[in-house]
Amino acid sequence: MADRRPLIAGNWKMNGLKANLGEITAIAAEAAASPAVDVALFIPATLIAPAVAAAPDFFIGGQDVHENASGAHTGCISAAMLVEAGAKGVIVGHSERRTDQHETDATVAAKASRAKTEGLSVILCVGESLEVRDAGNAEEVVSAQLLASLPQEASSDWLSIAYEPIWAIGTGRVPTIEAISEMHSALRAALRKMIGGDADKMRILYGGSVSGDNARDILSVADVDGGLVGGASLTAAKFVPIIEAARNA
Repeated sequence: MADRRPLIAGNWKMNGLKANLGEITAIAAEAAASPAVDVALFIPATLIAPAVAAAPDFFIGGQDVHENASGAHTGCISAAMLVEAGAKGVIVGHSERRTDQHETDATVAAKASRAKTEGLSVILCVGESLEVRDAGNAEEVVSAQLLASLPQEASSDWLSIAYEPIWAIGTGRVPTIEAISEMHSALRAALRKMIGGDADKMRILYGGSVSGDNARDILSVADVDGGLVGGASLTAAKFVPIIEAARNA
């Protein structure tokens, strides 16, 4: 990971009620015991304020943000609203939003920029479908997606990238270690074209069926700087082993 601190981020997606705050405090306790690893949870907007109150020193983030500061956007959430609730960061461009809400690369870039103006850190997601993977041009397609989704002011002090092969999310299928290495190397090279030497400071996370069983192997890959974890982040019992793997990678 060179000088890049590992980041283990959990994405709870549309899961989480106040009854689950105990899991958040348990994960926060493990994070406090692992100072060499950055740990974060990205949770539903309704749970941000209660989570921050329960674990005030822990990194809590939101799962999406609107590209505009305010306005007639029913059901959406602004960067300022996330900050007021206590969030420190946000995910943009997750494949589920790109697919289900038809978000474009330009929209993702605009969302990242808006989050940055309010002081939020950002995890920007990219990834390919199984059809693209099987066609043999995944690295080219995902690198192009990354460059088109990067905001103009992209820098490592507030932005991280998450590579999530769409076909691996929640399926239990994971690319080979070699494939993960090749993709992360390609994304690092693409970043260098856009932001120069700062690309070597930017964290690139892997996401897609990360578990306690495979985390250590994945996190040992040279250009993998952490993980964006879905289902395994919902409980401390499953998430803590991933944090421990990052600590020992």
